[in-house]
Amino acid sequence: MATATARVAPKAAKKAAIAKAKAVAPDLAAHIGSTPKTKFRGDPDIFGRLVEDHDRHRALFAMIEETQGKSADRERLFRELVFEIKGHAAAEEQALWSTVLRDPETTEDARHAISEHHEMDKMLADLAARDMASPGWLRRFAAAKEEYLHHIREEEQEQFAAAEKQLTDKDLRYMRTVFNRRKKAEKAAATIERKIRLKE
Repeated sequence: MATATARVAPKAAKKAAIAKAKAVAPDLAAHIGSTPKTKFRGDPDIFGRLVEDHDRHRALFAMIEETQGKSADRERLFRELVFEIKGHAAAEEQALWSTVLRDPETTEDARHAISEHHEMDKMLADLAARDMASPGWLRRFAAAKEEYLHHIREEEQEQFAAAEKQLTDKDLRYMRTVFNRRKKAEKAAATIERKIRLKE
């Protein structure tokens, strides 16, 4: 029988998530600055686990901004960011949003989150298809970062809180287990798609 995981202090949880990102390129700074307030950072259940990944993604975005041109660091960090976001989004949809969709109170939040995951896939594919050394790549990267930060802020401050009200403690613990298992599998199976995005 699994034992309950203890809550981690929010600052320690954030620091640990950033350290995981730093392992990809230890010499680069990972200045993510302040993050939107959320009660879930350090939580032992599904929402705390999702916020942990969000902090890691914030750090990867910040570290990519520290790179120059088509450097090995930029390529390595971008690859990690793509695999991280794809694995995270797929596992989140399986562990959390598939259940939340079933409740009329939270269906719209789930649909919105999933839609934004697909939008991010398109933005990452567009970035992967373009020359990393060009100024246009950096502009597109900044737009993708802004879009992603908006998405995770909505999740952390609104959608997770709404979903939590509809879920039992048992659901929350179970979802974390499912998320961890699926994240590992989904990240391992992720690929980098390259597709220029035409103006829509």
